Amino acid sequence: MAKKAKKSTEAAVPETLAEDLPEELNEVNAVLPEEATKEPSLEEQKGEKKEKKKPVLGILAGERVITESSDDARELYNQSRFGSLAENGKVELSLLEALYLMERSRLVIKSESGNKEVSFELYVKKARKVEPNFWIRYCVFKDMRNRGYIIKTALKFGADFRVYDRGVKPGEDHAKWIVYPVHEASVFTWYEFSAKNRVAHSTKKRLLLGVVDDENDVTYYEVRWMRP
Repeated sequence: MAKKAKKSTEAAVPETLAEDLPEELNEVNAVLPEEATKEPSLEEQKGEKKEKKKPVLGILAGERVITESSDDARELYNQSRFGSLAENGKVELSLLEALYLMERSRLVIKSESGNKEVSFELYVKKARKVEPNFWIRYCVFKDMRNRGYIIKTALKFGADFRVYDRGVKPGEDHAKWIVYPVHEASVFTWYEFSAKNRVAHSTKKRLLLGVVDDENDVTYYEVRWMRP
């Protein structure tokens, strides 16, 4: 069932910034990518009854998690494009990807020594030390993945994430959106807002602002250039 879009709340714009609005008009539409409503096939239903696969083993190594070299680990990359495939057959996952897989019981993460399993709470604590905005970014990452989209980092574009349309894998076509995750209480200037829009425009991608509330729910706003 598709998730209902939350009511949008207009952010108060300081009067001092109103005069600084660029000549180009921006139309901000509250959008929520539709969730997949397709009923599972008989094969998929039968697959659910099969015994669950054993979780893949991963080692926390600083700013990434490195999996074991196994067919199950490579399946994470081949089927859903989690991480990147190394020459040694292991999969290198971002901290966000690893946490998502851990939460879905598809990955067990151990410390770098390999002796101790890392709990969800400890993992998030460590990740926040590496990325202060980790949890806000994870809420958007998780939400997009749950909706059936492949979401990858977009540092080379000057954004947090790039998102591919459903059914499209990186390398098959270009990403459709770039996404900036923000908390609902976050504030940025018109200059910062315009800069994000220009990045999307210059890379020929659509801009999504993923706004995370205190309940970790995400509302998306798509921003487009409008010319009179």
